[in-house]
Amino acid sequence: MNESNGCDIAREKVNLETSQIAWKELQRFFAAGAAVFVASELDLVDVAYQFSIDNKDRVAEWMQSNQVALVSDQQATDWIEADAEVWAVVVKPWILVQK
Repeated sequence: MNESNGCDIAREKVNLETSQIAWKELQRFFAAGAAVFVASELDLVDVAYQFSIDNKDRVAEWMQSNQVALVSDQQATDWIEADAEVWAVVVKPWILVQK
């Protein structure tokens, strides 16, 4: 298997682990400080993959541009009040969410 195939398989695994879920079901992750917001202009699967391979430089770029950040209290409140559904994927110890 070449490196490209390994990357494709890893991305596909992340994609299969992505699902839509009610934000209220993720409150314990938010309370633990483990819920990470991913901006809608980013590909959730790509972000999760970069987290999974510990690509600190790429993640830092997204964080500096406010495209990736811990879910804020305001976001959490808004999503609870709206009974929002989010896309989510677990990349331990984080759960990445996208509205």
